[in-house]
Amino acid sequence: MCGIVGYIGSQEADDLLLTGLKRLEYRGYDSAGLAIVGEDGLRVEKREGKVDALRHAIDGQTLGGTLGVGHTRWATHGPPSDVNAHPHTSSDGSFALVHNGIIENHNAIKKSLKEKGYTFQSDTDTEVLVHLIEEIRQETELPLEEAVRQALTQVVGTYGIAVVSNTDDDLLIAARKGSPLILGIGDGEYFIGSDAAPLVEHTRQVVYLSDGEIVTVRRSGYEVKTIDNVPLEKEVHELEWSLGEIEKGGYDHFMLKEIMEQPDALEDAMRGRVLPDENDVMLGGLHTVWDQVASADRIIIAACGTSWHSALVGEYLIESFARIPVEVEYASEFRYRDPILKDGDVVLVISQSGETADTLAAVREARSKGVLCLGICNVVGSTIARETDAGVYLHAGPEIGVASTKAFTAQVAVLSQIALKLARGRTLSNAEMASNLQALAEVPDKVREVLQMNDEIREMANVYRYASNFLYLGRGYNFPVALEGALKLKEISYIHAEGYPAAEMKHGPIALIDRFMPVVFIAMKDSTYDKVVSNIEEVVARDGSVIAITDEGNGDLDELCEYVLRIPQTEEFLSPLLTSIPLQLLSYHIAVMRGCHVDQPRNLAKSVTVE
Repeated sequence: MCGIVGYIGSQEADDLLLTGLKRLEYRGYDSAGLAIVGEDGLRVEKREGKVDALRHAIDGQTLGGTLGVGHTRWATHGPPSDVNAHPHTSSDGSFALVHNGIIENHNAIKKSLKEKGYTFQSDTDTEVLVHLIEEIRQETELPLEEAVRQALTQVVGTYGIAVVSNTDDDLLIAARKGSPLILGIGDGEYFIGSDAAPLVEHTRQVVYLSDGEIVTVRRSGYEVKTIDNVPLEKEVHELEWSLGEIEKGGYDHFMLKEIMEQPDALEDAMRGRVLPDENDVMLGGLHTVWDQVASADRIIIAACGTSWHSALVGEYLIESFARIPVEVEYASEFRYRDPILKDGDVVLVISQSGETADTLAAVREARSKGVLCLGICNVVGSTIARETDAGVYLHAGPEIGVASTKAFTAQVAVLSQIALKLARGRTLSNAEMASNLQALAEVPDKVREVLQMNDEIREMANVYRYASNFLYLGRGYNFPVALEGALKLKEISYIHAEGYPAAEMKHGPIALIDRFMPVVFIAMKDSTYDKVVSNIEEVVARDGSVIAITDEGNGDLDELCEYVLRIPQTEEFLSPLLTSIPLQLLSYHIAVMRGCHVDQPRNLAKSVTVE
């Protein structure tokens, strides 16, 4: 969950690395540091806090080198502090290392190294790896790159690392296992990044490192090997991202920008796929395995966080349209309970980043049992995209805000396409298929209408900014939306919020309701509407403060609710694509009014690459 950036070339490294770290700050922001190799040897600067604190500490100095690595941290071992910040250096100060991941056997290695006289300054597992490399070098007099490789054969856990040394100003070493790393290829210069964000300004040519690979980079070229020392030929890919996509574009926060980008993101997720004229859905990434998917006895969807909520919507969609049984699993629990998988099952995993550690573990569990494994992710070339048998890209564009917004709706849009394609000629007539495809194609314009409610929702947020608790209630397709709305509020405003099926309110949560407990109801005029209205009346009878999201033209709730947000009508199965938008905006505006760090909420990071 930390961010790594590295550079070797002819440019001054310090500003380049600081800019790269700023672009990676959504991966971790409790401390940051640089290690630069220049005429004066190896210089390390690191500070607790955000990247700006590091920039202020350097305060216009030129660190004087064209080789270096940088790191922005999300703490795992030891609290945020200057000492625990990366990079960490060897005892003799000859090399520095940055690390993303967890070394699970660090205690055993640390004990052995202490017995050999090594002392430790930090609480981190990373410093253990540094001294292990140092010990191998002293015992064997091997080159640094070989000592790094041998050390990595002894560690258990996950890592993405980058290493530089003051004894060789033409050497950058990087390796990965479980934590993503990308090599960017320029003209006589090379870049290392945890993802594409720090690279896209400089190059579009990249090599995706896979687990168990190590790259040795010099200005004249690079060499990739396995950790077991087997040379590899790697394909060079072209990045799809542009610099403009990873900048705020005039918005105050990335989250607001990404909320507002949803109509375009949905159009991109459907472009070339939703074909009303042909009465079909074309999912090229699933073409080679579609017969197996269509004949599945059971589909298991594994995901985490917001992606898990989209998976729940997917369960409703696929079971309703295709009549195929679906089970939704937390990816973090999936492999640890020895899941029962059999011939005829299909495992589908969902991850915005394509690097989520628990979701990647679910992929490997499914494949180890010989089950077809599909992926839905947003990042081209990500590990999940490469390790699944087939899949679908969201094409939602980069999502920088830690709280997911446009990725959620793009995931639901892709799941809707899968469900409709499964149902075509199976449970849907040609006329029904045509009607549903047309409704799906109209969703982006309806989302544009919902976004015009931004000012209204901002005013409403001012009333609820001081609330301590929220309850979100929905039924059917909108029960997962209630969960997602509560998660958004928790993530960025730090207000405690819970989502429930509306009928479950009477089985416990109703005890919490009073005048100071806002309750958000998703009350679309669908098959569950009358039941939801009854639930609203139960809350009002207990003096609860009710916010309702309902259809345009529906005045039934005006006398019951303090606020009613009306959104365009659509087919019931598509309503999550619209009902989720006001909840995103409500969370955003409340968080801004509470002075919270919207794009970088405390204790969270964008890509969860550790378990």
